[in-house]
Amino acid sequence: MVTDTEAIGIFSVIRERRSVRNYTDREVPDEALRAIIAAGIQAPTALGLQPWQFVVTRDRDLMRRASDYCKPILAEKIGEESRPGTEEFLTALKDPGFSIFYNAPVLVLVLGAREALSSVLDCTLCAENMMLAAWALGIGSCWIGSATLIEQNPEILAALKVPDDHQIVAPLIFGYPALLSPKPARREPRITWVL
Repeated sequence: MVTDTEAIGIFSVIRERRSVRNYTDREVPDEALRAIIAAGIQAPTALGLQPWQFVVTRDRDLMRRASDYCKPILAEKIGEESRPGTEEFLTALKDPGFSIFYNAPVLVLVLGAREALSSVLDCTLCAENMMLAAWALGIGSCWIGSATLIEQNPEILAALKVPDDHQIVAPLIFGYPALLSPKPARREPRITWVL
């Protein structure tokens, strides 16, 4: 059972967590990554299948290759579907020095078993647990959804040791935050009470 003090801490982590896109060079210890993954696997999972698997890499060259592969594909998609707020990201994608991983020191791929129908949902819940656990440890994170494009590149998938029977559900970066921008305000939820 959770105490009142623990509950306050949990709600504080949920409220304060944000996506971090600016990291220091400080490495994230293996023990912290293991703790983050251990929190992830406590997520709900349909039928208890636990369809997740994880790839952890600190290989900056490999991350750069993956980013360089994704950037032109993203730039083309954004160009076709330009919406307000995409201009800055489109400009960044055209910068040779920009990384979609924001120079984070570690990338963790949450993989889901292709055969499990609930795989995407289960792994999404797992990923959120991981990001909350990281924030509780003082470690920033960001879900880099556009990195799933690397599934189109067999060489990068092989380098990342992604098994054929799994798909990339959540590419997550982790690192110690540098300068944090303010968290965007949340709109009040629309709630319909049916009594």
